[in-house]
Amino acid sequence: MSHRNSYRSLPLVRWGVQGAYLLFCLGIGIEFARFHGQILAGGPVTAHRPGAIEAFLPISALMGLKRFLLTGQYDAIHPAGLTIFIAALLSAFFARKVFCSWVCPVGTLSRGIEWLGGKTLWRKRKADTLVPTWLDRSLMSLKYLLLAFFGWIVLVRMDVPAIEAFMFGQYNVAVDAKMLLFFTDMSRTVAISLVVLAALSFVVKHFWCRYLCPYGAMLGLFSWLSPQKVVRDASACIDCRACTRTCPAEITVHLKAAAATPECTGCLSCVAACPVEDCLTVGRKGRAGWSPWLLPAAGLGTILLIWAAARLTGHWNHAIPLPDLAEAYRQAASLAHP
Repeated sequence: MSHRNSYRSLPLVRWGVQGAYLLFCLGIGIEFARFHGQILAGGPVTAHRPGAIEAFLPISALMGLKRFLLTGQYDAIHPAGLTIFIAALLSAFFARKVFCSWVCPVGTLSRGIEWLGGKTLWRKRKADTLVPTWLDRSLMSLKYLLLAFFGWIVLVRMDVPAIEAFMFGQYNVAVDAKMLLFFTDMSRTVAISLVVLAALSFVVKHFWCRYLCPYGAMLGLFSWLSPQKVVRDASACIDCRACTRTCPAEITVHLKAAAATPECTGCLSCVAACPVEDCLTVGRKGRAGWSPWLLPAAGLGTILLIWAAARLTGHWNHAIPLPDLAEAYRQAASLAHP
């Protein structure tokens, strides 16, 4: 089998990895809900608090990362969150935004909605988006503005004492419980907002990821520095534009020497769609480039390696006594952001 034929299976493998991570996230959510209910009930606690639940606490992790870099002290409240945050940043540098395209459950749901849109709506139109180019570029800046806002607050405004006051405060201890309540006690406003976002994603590819996700914007900036990128051999290109048509980020791959933009998620859909052997490769042109399979392997391998190191060195599970955690969880609904 030629390299070209093997690359065609990249999207199917990616769907499999994304589906596995989505099921994993559902599993840890259910387990955390059981833990939360048992600890509030005051009886025996047979469920455990999965550390991976902290993956959904990026602002706390950003504070923890700044404190760790300035003091050398690892986050003792949400250590798994800091570990996952570091793993995502490193994976973006070594293998572009594979966290977004191969791991993130929000990205998976967004791709699912995109697939439904492509089957039912987009094929009935000549254009793949209803958003004109000038508006699309303007809206894309929103996630970078949100990232700049959080970066200004955490990285510039907050010094170490302010960060520690937040990190060890009751709000941060109970923030995972507040996140659970966000979904289990969802307000009408939140529910309507989620429905609107889903509806917009059905019409516009990856509406949340493309325009509003500051986490993806941050990973995009790190991936911008990555030595690995999809490279096009112009001499081999037949200008079929299959790469551009299949790109979920709507990058005009067929016009570029390399997809070096921070919008590239490393999903490799373009590589799988290209009909020409070694026209689209990773890192360098032609046979001198990486096998595209190595890109997700490097990204996912980095994430798993950082996770394993954290488990082995005791930087995964927090050491908050159950009575203190139970008290924080009881107050969660009434706690306001400091």
